[in-house]
Amino acid sequence: MNRTEIHELFISGSEPAIPVTSIRRRNLKVSLSELDDQAKRWAEASKFKASMGEVLLIPNADGSSVGRVLFGVGDGEEPMIYGVLSQKLPSGIYRLDGLEGEAVRLAHTAFGLGAYRFNTYLEKPKIVDVQLAYEDETGLGETKRDLEASWLVRDLVNTPAEDMGPNGIEAAAREVAEAGGAEISVITGGDLLDQNFPMIHAVGRAADRTPRLIDIVWGDESAPKLTLVGKGVAYDTGGLNIKPGGSMRIMKKDMGGAAHVLGLAQMIMAAKLPVRLRVLIPAVENSISGNAFRPGDILQSRKGTTVEIGNTDAEGRLVLADALTLACEEEPDQVLDFATLTGAARVALGADLPPYYATDDAFAQRLNTNSNALHDPMWRMPLWQPYAKGLKSSCADLCNITNDGFAGSVTAALFLQHFVTPGANWTHFDIFAWTNTGKPQTPVGGEAQTIRAVFDALCETYC
Repeated sequence: MNRTEIHELFISGSEPAIPVTSIRRRNLKVSLSELDDQAKRWAEASKFKASMGEVLLIPNADGSSVGRVLFGVGDGEEPMIYGVLSQKLPSGIYRLDGLEGEAVRLAHTAFGLGAYRFNTYLEKPKIVDVQLAYEDETGLGETKRDLEASWLVRDLVNTPAEDMGPNGIEAAAREVAEAGGAEISVITGGDLLDQNFPMIHAVGRAADRTPRLIDIVWGDESAPKLTLVGKGVAYDTGGLNIKPGGSMRIMKKDMGGAAHVLGLAQMIMAAKLPVRLRVLIPAVENSISGNAFRPGDILQSRKGTTVEIGNTDAEGRLVLADALTLACEEEPDQVLDFATLTGAARVALGADLPPYYATDDAFAQRLNTNSNALHDPMWRMPLWQPYAKGLKSSCADLCNITNDGFAGSVTAALFLQHFVTPGANWTHFDIFAWTNTGKPQTPVGGEAQTIRAVFDALCETYC
């Protein structure tokens, strides 16, 4: 399913539509008593229990078609359950009854997220032929904006590295920039050395597809400066510290940070947020060849800090370091970076709860509030400074890994913080960008994490 087909999921509320009534388990008896006799008898005969995600189709009076749908929401604490409607309902136009306010936005967002299909490589595409009637045009616009960004992230992450190398990431960035009316420039290959991005070059130099730094700028020059930095490792073999085969299976997702900043930038530009937006994406492929960087090498960074390579599979923080240094040079009001950075984050919090690290307590509170309200999970982790000593090197200013293997997500964040100007408002998201187990709103594959909540927090900050 292409991103443009999002618009086909929704239809004007003036169209005839089959009502979908949400029923909580604890309210089952009362809810059934409010139905007409035929619907009540059908539900009782079908032993409808209002279990989470349960769908009951009730025929119309003459039995010729569906007249009503009962939808079980269990205890009603999981609004993302509405994603199953795109999978369980037969073709037709439906409307959600009994929802108000923010619950409407969440339900329609969940429905749209659940309707996503990655069909690019399928001979017989999987089609969702279900539509929801929507009466609030303003709310519909916001929902479509959120869905378009999430679907963009998923499409980019799901695309195999053969078709989404550093050049593919650049092509996607150009498409987003052009659609939003932004300017874009790209530094490639040896020019990275000439313009002082040595670590981006070192990580990507072994690949046939040249490394590059993508730079997008949009908005009023006098507006507050907001800079997004996204890790764009198109594929990560681990370098000379090569990953085991099983660990490489989904490494096409290692450009998930780049996908996330492009999705978020698309939202910002579509909403015309009053900021001077900059998007920086170091796009590389961590490959193996005769000129690959090695464990024990000492790399010069843009900041001037030297970095000893303890492991070539800790490459994402290296390319981010040069990009973060550039980001801070113009003293932006806020810097946000997104990266599929550590397996340690998954060990600590699992696949569905990305950790983030923030130097700005007020912005972190906005993130927490919106994360809970939008059911877009994230969890703040500490920039625990005593752990920074583990990044010391005997022969360079820093090492890119610690020796003890503990608190890997925290120490990776501390490594990045070294390249952020002290006192800057900086937030780092250590995302997974993938779902191993399908959920109502999330099929297996690439996933957009945190950007809906981040966008709303930015709106509260700058609007």
